Amino acid sequence: MITLTDRARTELDAYFSDKERSPIRVYLAPGGCSGPRLALALDEPGEEDKVFEPGGYIFCVNGALLEQSGAINIDLGSMGFAVTSEVQLGGGGGGCSGCGSSSSCCG
Repeated sequence: MITLTDRARTELDAYFSDKERSPIRVYLAPGGCSGPRLALALDEPGEEDKVFEPGGYIFCVNGALLEQSGAINIDLGSMGFAVTSEVQLGGGGGGCSGCGSSSSCCG
């Protein structure tokens, strides 16, 4: 299941205001200190995807990833879309606090 907050829907409405709506994929992106994270990209659904239509938008996610993640919520944060899941994915490190001082991921 995928839910879309009103703030995220408003941002998508603005993005697609001058273009045709495309399906949006939720996928597992590689991460820095905290490990993999859920992210969004424009993409067509495939055979192994589950499709949801919250807020009038088509979202697809690989069925195996959805089983692993549980319910997914898409919101708007201070740095863009915040995609979170019911089950924590990846390493779940403490963000930059888990990095060594020689790491460049904490900028």
